[in-house]
Amino acid sequence: MAVLSAGLEVELREIILKDKPQAFLRASPSATVPNLQAGDLNFDESLDIMQWALGKSDPHRLLNMPNIGETLIAQNDGPFKTALDHTKYATRYPDLDPQFERARASDYIHSLNVRLAKHHFLTGDRPTLADIAIFPFVRQFAHIDRGWFDAQPWPNVILWLDGFLQSADFQKAMTKVAVWEEGSPPYLFGQASK
Repeated sequence: MAVLSAGLEVELREIILKDKPQAFLRASPSATVPNLQAGDLNFDESLDIMQWALGKSDPHRLLNMPNIGETLIAQNDGPFKTALDHTKYATRYPDLDPQFERARASDYIHSLNVRLAKHHFLTGDRPTLADIAIFPFVRQFAHIDRGWFDAQPWPNVILWLDGFLQSADFQKAMTKVAVWEEGSPPYLFGQASK
């Protein structure tokens, strides 16, 4: 969504993680997705990719946010993401109690709900990088059990999340593309594909 907001065009190569192409392994030192190559630059963290794209062009001023935005992103990428993984992939963590981990993740969602009771977005009355960096992880948490999620006392988070999920940019960002094979052309994503 940051690439779309920035009005950039990138070559998108969808891969199968169980069968990573050699070209991808050469491009991504960490062999993880996402990975973005931009000339001599190489990014393999979503936040770095968003900051790169918005550093190129930020017409909606997503980078212009109060310091609390960075704090919320750090909490999301740290304790919340850990609790999310422990909940979503509970079978990988047999020594942990998934209900306890879900409760830990829920504490963060409750804190977002309190913020969203005051404003339409996490740091004020317009979206910022904090919103687009955090909502995909809240989406993951919600989709573990959407019925349970929607029954919780966080109506502001549900409204905020659904607003992003129903947005044209999210729909475009989530367009399914064919798996890329070495030698085939990439899918062009962004400004030119509007």
